Amino acid sequence: MTAAVGSQAPDFSTRNQHGEEIRLSQYAGRPVVLVFYPYAFSGVCTGELTTLRDCPDLLAAAEFLAISCDPMFSLRAYDDAQGLGFSLLTDFWPHGAIATSYGAFDPERGCARRATFVIDGAGVIRWSVLNPMPAARNPDDYARALANLGPSK
Repeated sequence: MTAAVGSQAPDFSTRNQHGEEIRLSQYAGRPVVLVFYPYAFSGVCTGELTTLRDCPDLLAAAEFLAISCDPMFSLRAYDDAQGLGFSLLTDFWPHGAIATSYGAFDPERGCARRATFVIDGAGVIRWSVLNPMPAARNPDDYARALANLGPSK
């Protein structure tokens, strides 16, 4: 069961690709987009994340946090290869704990599902989508969801 629209987003703490500790609650007052993705270096995931990289206006509208169950050092190599420019968060250990708290963990594959959550500045989930494993998400959907947050963003 995915975290429900209208509910408080589960807080978490983990490391980004540079080893910096990141806590969701540190972004209070600013919209956040959580982008769960299955695997670094995979085709669909790389296409989605490089598309985001190439949308500077969208990235300026919220804090984008991409989350996978890959280890931190793999995420660093991935970012070095792709030059993504936003935080890649590790959900490696405890394995899938963040994805599980959002209902976005696939226990059969041992990875995050392709799920997205738009969280407002008060920490409330305002929009979410869960795509099938091979289906890329459309960044225009993120832009519409962020626009619907209104001027308080």
